[in-house]
Amino acid sequence: MTTVPSVTLLVIAKEPRAGRVKTRLTPPFTPGEAAGLAEAALADTLDVVARTPARRRVLVLDGTPGHWLPAGIEVVPQCAGGLDERLAAAFAGCDGPALLIGMDTPQVTPELLTVDFDDCDAYFGPAEDGGFWALGLAEPDPALLRGVPMSVPETGAVQRRRLSGLRVRELPLLRDVDTAYDATLVAAAAPGGRFAARLARLTAAHR
Repeated sequence: MTTVPSVTLLVIAKEPRAGRVKTRLTPPFTPGEAAGLAEAALADTLDVVARTPARRRVLVLDGTPGHWLPAGIEVVPQCAGGLDERLAAAFAGCDGPALLIGMDTPQVTPELLTVDFDDCDAYFGPAEDGGFWALGLAEPDPALLRGVPMSVPETGAVQRRRLSGLRVRELPLLRDVDTAYDATLVAAAAPGGRFAARLARLTAAHR
């Protein structure tokens, strides 16, 4: 008999609309092209989440779902407030173990997202830019996120300190897609995905 995992997978994301996402990709890309890359990254991420064993799969979205949303993923709106409050609220909506990721690491795999909390309390996935790409909590506690300064070089260090006293498993260091340089490296790490294909088309068009 197959055991259904008890983990909820959370993806926090913005609707990929021009001018609202991946603004650090402009230049060299236009706002519309940057939004296209964001859409491809989100689609790749959600496809992986859909293929990862989980009790629930939830997209915590700022905006409206589009054609990029696969079947089997719930959508809940993001709350108001800073990113720390929005992440805290995402965990508050879970009634058991949860792993949260963003839309900036389309190179994730089902293997990376398959976590087991039997002998640990938390998972932490650091990002190259000093932030974090994944946070897992066996007992979701919004207080562990509220007040953490977001989108600054010390974000990951502060969040990691919040987990002191818990049994933490470290996930691999991954690179977020923020700049065109990041995009090139991430596409090379996941050459078969939509993100890599979209970047290749745009790069060819800019030559």
